[in-house]
Amino acid sequence: MLGGSQHRSVPCEVYVEKKTLDSTPILGNEVDGGCSSSSCACRAAGVPRRQFIQMLGGIAAATLLSQQQAMAGPFEASDFANLIPPDKKLSPDWVRSLSRRGAPTVYRGKDLETIGMPIGGICAGLLYLGGDGKLWLWAVMNQEYEGILANGSDGMLYAHPLQPVSPVKQGFSLQIRTRGGDKIRHLDHSGWKDIAFQGEYPLGMISYSDPDAPVSVRLQAYSPFIPLNTDDSSLPATVMTFTLTNNSEVPVAATLAGWMENAVALNTQYKVPVVRWNRIRQGPSLTFLECGMDTADPAAIPQHDDGSMGIGIFANQEEVSVFLAKVPDPNADSIFAGNTGPAEATETAGRSADRLIGALKYPIRLAPGGTHTVSFVITWHFKHLKLSGIEGAETGRHYATRFADAYAVAQYVGQHFHRLQADTLLWHDTWYNGTLPHWFLDRSLANVSILATTTCYRFGTNRFYGWEGVGCCPGTCTHVWSYAQAAARLFPELERTTREMVDYGIGFDTKTGRIDYRGEAERGEAIDGQAGTILRTLREHQMCADNRFLERVWPRTRQALEFLIRKDANQDGIIQGAQHNTMDADWYGEIAWISSLYVAALLAGEQLAIEMNDSAFAARCHQLADRGNQSISERLFNGEYFVQKPDPDKPDVIGSYGTCAIDQVLGQGWAWQVGLGRVLDRKKTLSALASLWRYNFTPDVRAFRKAFPSGRWYALPGEAGLIMATNPYDIPNPFHADWHWSVGHFNECMTGFEHQVASHMIAEGMVEQGLAVTRAVHDRYHASRRNPWNEIECGDHYARAMASYGTFVSMCGFEYHGPKQHIGFAPRMDESNFSAAFVAAEGWGTFSQQITPSTLDASLEVKWGRVRLRTIALRLPEGRTSIGVSAAWNNNSIPTQAYAAGQRVTIALESPVELESGDVLKITVA
Repeated sequence: MLGGSQHRSVPCEVYVEKKTLDSTPILGNEVDGGCSSSSCACRAAGVPRRQFIQMLGGIAAATLLSQQQAMAGPFEASDFANLIPPDKKLSPDWVRSLSRRGAPTVYRGKDLETIGMPIGGICAGLLYLGGDGKLWLWAVMNQEYEGILANGSDGMLYAHPLQPVSPVKQGFSLQIRTRGGDKIRHLDHSGWKDIAFQGEYPLGMISYSDPDAPVSVRLQAYSPFIPLNTDDSSLPATVMTFTLTNNSEVPVAATLAGWMENAVALNTQYKVPVVRWNRIRQGPSLTFLECGMDTADPAAIPQHDDGSMGIGIFANQEEVSVFLAKVPDPNADSIFAGNTGPAEATETAGRSADRLIGALKYPIRLAPGGTHTVSFVITWHFKHLKLSGIEGAETGRHYATRFADAYAVAQYVGQHFHRLQADTLLWHDTWYNGTLPHWFLDRSLANVSILATTTCYRFGTNRFYGWEGVGCCPGTCTHVWSYAQAAARLFPELERTTREMVDYGIGFDTKTGRIDYRGEAERGEAIDGQAGTILRTLREHQMCADNRFLERVWPRTRQALEFLIRKDANQDGIIQGAQHNTMDADWYGEIAWISSLYVAALLAGEQLAIEMNDSAFAARCHQLADRGNQSISERLFNGEYFVQKPDPDKPDVIGSYGTCAIDQVLGQGWAWQVGLGRVLDRKKTLSALASLWRYNFTPDVRAFRKAFPSGRWYALPGEAGLIMATNPYDIPNPFHADWHWSVGHFNECMTGFEHQVASHMIAEGMVEQGLAVTRAVHDRYHASRRNPWNEIECGDHYARAMASYGTFVSMCGFEYHGPKQHIGFAPRMDESNFSAAFVAAEGWGTFSQQITPSTLDASLEVKWGRVRLRTIALRLPEGRTSIGVSAAWNNNSIPTQAYAAGQRVTIALESPVELESGDVLKITVA
């Protein structure tokens, strides 16, 4: 029985919210890629928790939710006899929807309540854009919590999604003048009958309409987000662009106002007396309400929430009027009744308990059918961090090295507004205008937003620092961050500096080559993290334009790999001894997934050594990798999947042993991300992935979690997911340590691991299964249930979830090596008509290909920066061979040579080309 005798512990309750049990389905509700469901079948209306758990216990088809029938089914009770049905009974319509282009997802109604899209710059704090356009949370003032608002690291917000809360009074309102009088409509859920939210990170797009209003409004919110431009993507700023449309047959006069409370010193105002002040500052086409403070004691130690914030409008200064006041309860209505004189420098001062409010008001006249667009910017500047014991944190936030205050940030955004906006929109369009399904593009990129949360920091020293999740588990932990693929592909500077400053810097033991897996926060090795860091070093090198990074880190990279080689006591390619890993324990024995990472690291070391002309070390790595492949395949494969062989001297130590564990072929999955080829036997790898699909993927976790309730609930009854480890052979005491505190992890669904498996499945050609696993995660994070932009593990906005970008890499069959000026593509979906974004070391753009009976026509169009190329690899359709290749750069023919190996053809340009923005390289393979 799957999971039979897995382990027993005190059950934990399933926490649910009050909603109807028999409402819209949970999974599979986006048959065409667009979904606006407003209800959740895993929430019960007024039912006591324990009674609800009992209600969920039945597995017969009659008790299965309608949503599950949309994804899979119908099921009989016998299908769940082994807790996870071997036959997933996926609906053919649902399967077709996985690869269909579909439509963008639009949320309405109750779904808007859970939405919190990070909308600030990366490493600049956490500001949420709500589903109704309201900004909330405002975690930009360095108040450190474990979890959002101190909700801890146990995933509480998964079952109890956070509702919008805001410690800062701020908003936008529209005053419409009509013959019947003035009408004030707040740009949030209270002001409009129909609000629709479309989130395509980094853009949040919201429309407001009401049959009783002559005007409709569309909001486009974002913080500048430009891959490869880390600085301009790290601004403590949010742009709010409003477009008003007059839908009536008569002219309309209106006033759009943005207002804000002065909330500096929000958390420490009673600890250190301050005087807050608001004043108006102006620059070219910018009027800015600056909210600042002065301390009563000039000798006082700066507090973490000392700083400034403000709101600005990019408009003709003569047209902007201002409102400044001290009021007991700031609200939007009062601003239209206040002073409306010209915008001039004004100051209103008060003690900390006072509430200062200011507003910027802009008049708009609209002819029938007319439109008008105006942009506001919200900025903040809170330099001082509360991170103790972390090297570099004392220098504060990196943005403070560029800007003196919030006004300086607004000035920069204003001076570069058109470029920042154009580049951000260009990236959005480049990402979304391809042929891949909308839902897939959403989920692949959504977790990049983790960089724009309080999971991530960038210090004044330029050091990048990350928790595992918000405020949880310090040190940019190697065994968690080794799963993340997004930052390295979009902002490679962040990962490179982490390798140099931390892994091979303050966290490196120069005597042994050990990489401290939490930097200075916790000394000691994690074997999976050590191997993962070597693999990441190869990835970071590949995302460079030249060899300088590798030349700097190679000596310590080699030493770090030698540290692992010494752990391979028998020199057979399998690690021995204590193996601390991401399951938060020391495991022992011969562990397939850890040793597969070691073998992949050896192959990475071989490649790096070759490039550094260290042929002897390259040969040694190659030899050990070959032995490891053979040893793992011969000794750790049970006929279906890869396992862990126990250490006879440590029989009672926790491990995955004979279970079907989620990471069993992780090394091979990592190898596909960096073009290393085969780490493990192909047939056995495919068998292992098929076993994960058969034994670990379930369209409904309820049966499994009813039998094994210990662990955290990151998938609730009625939701699909890939279980961390199952026990297909009903092995007694399968983990050897029922007592261990971490044993419940094996029962969970954790998205970072699921994304890793999905990307590997896609790379191996198991596209349908990989898409299904990814879609299960995507649907669990539909706004009808919880925040789509907060994948939770041990903490909110969990870093491992950035493995989702790896599914995109695999789907494109993307390979890249900047120093070698090489790029390649082997699309896994719709290869006959494929188009998708790509990011290289110095530029990004669009790759597309079309396949006809006689040719493969491919093109690379650079949209931003530059891309230098010498070779391009493509994959021919099965059964086809190349008989000729031609290439053209901006329609000018260039000489080439082609080399074929199976389905792969590599086109070598006679002379390297440097493609700049707007350039197109076309290749035709006959």
